[in-house]
Amino acid sequence: MDTTAATSLRMSRQRARDTGTEVALRRALHALGLRYRVHRRPVRGVRREADVVFGPARVAVFVDGCFWHGCPEHATWPKRNAEFWRTKIETNQRRDRDTDERLTAEGWLPVRVWEHEDPTSAAARVRTLVKDRLT
Repeated sequence: MDTTAATSLRMSRQRARDTGTEVALRRALHALGLRYRVHRRPVRGVRREADVVFGPARVAVFVDGCFWHGCPEHATWPKRNAEFWRTKIETNQRRDRDTDERLTAEGWLPVRVWEHEDPTSAAARVRTLVKDRLT
């Protein structure tokens, strides 16, 4: 079965940046006194953009959507056009692993935050990682 026109339209309207989860995380990070860059490529030559970047600490934060990145807790596998969606999500997961490996090889710490995580808790975790890398 193919994806319906309504589903296609809904999926095309999903935001790629500045999602509610991203904005909530950034607010929580800012409230903790952290300053950062948004939507930057941490490493030249690697065409992968992090949602939040802490340059001096070399920490790159990615906010992953449960559907698009195959969250182990909340992932759903569509029944309609199932093969297409499974391939798409598994490709995203492979790209995420490759991104993490490339950044790590360049001395960066990639951090993954799921959209279902509490932004305050996620921000506290990120703050600890950033502070640890600066000391």
